[in-house]
Amino acid sequence: MQKVNHASVYVEDKLENSISKGLLVFVGIFEQDTEKTLQKFCQKIENLRIFEDADGKLNLSAKDINAEILLISNFTLCAAPHSGNRPYFGAAAEKTKAKLFFESMPQLFTVKTKLGVFGAYMKIQSEADGPVNLILEV
Repeated sequence: MQKVNHASVYVEDKLENSISKGLLVFVGIFEQDTEKTLQKFCQKIENLRIFEDADGKLNLSAKDINAEILLISNFTLCAAPHSGNRPYFGAAAEKTKAKLFFESMPQLFTVKTKLGVFGAYMKIQSEADGPVNLILEV
């Protein structure tokens, strides 16, 4: 996940979604993930205190400042290096489950949340703010 000033996602060179100040979140869904895992993940994202307060300290959350969130499905995050040079994707959730989980995520946030297109080839443009980048596992 990356704190951004703005981010956009394009599919076939057509703008699909964009956000202003907020979070660009790449989402990998693993086979062992559950609905409870998904809920914890979404709560953690919007409550992490990674935005600056009046003193310049990272004390505010996306929820506090009503930031936007752009979720991008990214099964390659589930890759594991095994022997050789080709990543192994066996830990990734089956496509039907992953799509269902990914597309249900916006309902789990209290801030405005937008999606990329599950399974599509996407071009993502963003302007990092900070940069502040975090890897979040729940």
